[in-house]
Amino acid sequence: MNMMTDTAAAAAATAAAEASPTVESSLTLRDEMLAAGLLIDTGENGLYGRSQIFEDVLEGLNTAITHLGRDQEPEVLRFPPAMRRTDFEDSEYLKSFPHLAGTIHSFCGNDMGHRRLLTALDDAMAERDDDRSDAWMEQQKPTRIVLTPAACYPIYPVMARRGALPAGGRTVDVLSYCFRHEPSLDPGRMQMFRMREYVRLGSPEQVMAFRQMWIERGSLLVKLLQLPVEIDLANDPFFGRGGKIVADSQRAQALKFELLIPVADPRGKTACLSFNYHMDHFGALWKIPCEDGAVAHTGCVGFGMERITLALFRHHGLDVNAWPDDVRALLWGDTGTRIAQAMQTMQAPAAAGDGA
Repeated sequence: MNMMTDTAAAAAATAAAEASPTVESSLTLRDEMLAAGLLIDTGENGLYGRSQIFEDVLEGLNTAITHLGRDQEPEVLRFPPAMRRTDFEDSEYLKSFPHLAGTIHSFCGNDMGHRRLLTALDDAMAERDDDRSDAWMEQQKPTRIVLTPAACYPIYPVMARRGALPAGGRTVDVLSYCFRHEPSLDPGRMQMFRMREYVRLGSPEQVMAFRQMWIERGSLLVKLLQLPVEIDLANDPFFGRGGKIVADSQRAQALKFELLIPVADPRGKTACLSFNYHMDHFGALWKIPCEDGAVAHTGCVGFGMERITLALFRHHGLDVNAWPDDVRALLWGDTGTRIAQAMQTMQAPAAAGDGA
């Protein structure tokens, strides 16, 4: 771990120690993270700045995830946190999650429209923050881009433009900031957050094997981080009464599993990793064929980067210098060697069973 991080960690630990014990004991994880300067309050629920310490932890986690999937030889793709509006429309996201989507608007008017905007803005600024009018936004128009709701969404149209998949399918490594409109005081439910994904495109057998492999590897990573591990069947938060039917179907077909860790509420559990089988949904939407002409199936493992980072602070404390030595070594030491050794140990029982 670099010395800059150690210095910042010491400063954060000192700040936390200066809080009175009575106040400290009543603080939520969000309060504690803000008081220690690990998260930065922007005045908007679910929208935070991140300190150097927080970013160093997250980057160490990111490195570990890279080593965990290196043997898959994935194609690495990185996109900005926005995607083309037509691709977003084609994804059918609005059918299932209209309440989470975020669009991007901009001023596209003339001089008269600009004057109306400024007049409305002056009126709004004369009010308190919570009472401000949004009349100036009437001069804003939708642009051709929207905020990315999940890291994997931009890759499907890219894969479609390439034509048929190779015989072995494709595996893609993608990382992006994502947006979901669900403001909350729970720091594990941010409006802007990073999602790291490995995405598999291929036959149903290839995708199902991929998902099972990552359930095992994701559990291994969390155990190496010395965090509690629980895998459970899950469903996405589909919108409305019709969404309940879709959610029930998703659970009945066991299409989604989540790795749960207590984060903000020690009595509850937060989904920090998800393991998803989309069947041929995206392959059919974007007409992605396999080598034999069949519609491609897809699946992904998603790592909630902020959520896992928050879980580390929840379970190991705000002073990273006091974290268990093995956790620190995994994040900031010889990460590749530790991941490789753990994977060999995990695979040894399976190999012995095959031999028997």
